[in-house]
Amino acid sequence: MRIKILGTGCPKCKKLYSEAEKAIAASGVKADLEKVEKIEGIIKYGVMATPGLVIDEELKSSGRIPQSSEIVDWIKKRRGSDGKC
Repeated sequence: MRIKILGTGCPKCKKLYSEAEKAIAASGVKADLEKVEKIEGIIKYGVMATPGLVIDEELKSSGRIPQSSEIVDWIKKRRGSDGKC
């Protein structure tokens, strides 16, 4: 699983990165966490307000900081949808 945090490095983006780290640890799922800080990369996902969160190329949120528990739910749903246990 690949999780991306979209943002230019502002405090909100850093907070979302931290929440994503917590979510990955809590979910027990192996995931790569990546920062996308270049505007071209952010725009590619249609994000107009940062921070943004992408799981396996699907935009899950933008313009807000979801709590780690919400991110865990997304991770678990995604893991279930790809057929892996």
